[in-house]
Amino acid sequence: MRRNLLLSLIQKRFLQTSSSSFTVQFLVNSCGLPLQSALSVSKKFQIDENNLHKPQSVIQFLKSNDFKDTHIAKTIEKWPAVLHSRTEDTLKPKFDFFIKNGFAGQLLPQLIVSNPDVLRRHLGSHIKPFFEFLKPFYASNEEVVEAIMRAPWLLSIPLNGDMQLNTDFLIKEGVSIDRIAKLMQWQPRVMGQKHDKMVYAVAATKKLGVQPGDSMFVRVLAVLVIVSESTWRKRIEVMKSMGWSEGEVLCAFKRFPPLLTCSEEKIRGAMDFFFNTMELGRQSLITYPYFIGFSIDKRVRPRYNVMKVLESRKLIEGDWNIATPLTISEKKFLLNYVTKYADKAPDLLQIYGGTDKSKRTHTL
Repeated sequence: MRRNLLLSLIQKRFLQTSSSSFTVQFLVNSCGLPLQSALSVSKKFQIDENNLHKPQSVIQFLKSNDFKDTHIAKTIEKWPAVLHSRTEDTLKPKFDFFIKNGFAGQLLPQLIVSNPDVLRRHLGSHIKPFFEFLKPFYASNEEVVEAIMRAPWLLSIPLNGDMQLNTDFLIKEGVSIDRIAKLMQWQPRVMGQKHDKMVYAVAATKKLGVQPGDSMFVRVLAVLVIVSESTWRKRIEVMKSMGWSEGEVLCAFKRFPPLLTCSEEKIRGAMDFFFNTMELGRQSLITYPYFIGFSIDKRVRPRYNVMKVLESRKLIEGDWNIATPLTISEKKFLLNYVTKYADKAPDLLQIYGGTDKSKRTHTL
């Protein structure tokens, strides 16, 4: 009795080991997975070497739809069960629908790699209704595609859940359809957040004095949905520790909502440069809070250095507003402040950051 049980366990272990070994080989040789990934996948997913029709037909189907080897490997790594899918009955109708609705060329592989879970969703009861839900918010199919590509995981959210509740709630609160559409374009993941979080964020936004009819409402709302209260409170405290009042911080935030998405380190570094190096007053940053969002090393410092050289050599005279050189495009800055003075100040390009920046403008 005990001997028979032992033999049974040995046989079972042998079969599992044999199956795992074949699975690893198939994942590496036929699917392109790295060995370590294949070993990891094989712990939770097995392929029967005597029944390879489905896995092979899935791989062939993906290749016929412009999936490169890397796309196939990443898709299987994220959702190996796709290899057990029926191509004609399950995958093809979904692929046909996506292609018909604008996911042409490499967009479809990119979508599937980003969120293979969409292949598990029912075409009739989930994918099609989701597209119908989005269409009223966008002017074209292209915009719908862009929104989905920015946040592919949205296709995994049940429509009768938080997304629908959040949309209905914002409309009820007085947010216009076109502003909800803009919110979906800028930050589509906001609409998929838990409904109680959305309710809190709307109340918090209104408490700041920003009303649903205001143009900045959805931008402020998006930040308060994404960033936890404890986090944005910490960032307010950081700014207060550097001499700002809470009222000044909130005034700047309402003008430039991404302000409170900046890390504490980013805020401290920006303040230090603006106050101590550029000697800007706090009122300048309240007026132009988006300065804090600029990269100090890649944008602010190089442009400030150029302006100081121009000023010291009297190539620009009188009062000049730093807002203009900081906010214009790279191409315009180079044309207006660097190449314009190349004869009188040939070292300006080097001061600004070398030839790389000059090369970049020729591609703009």
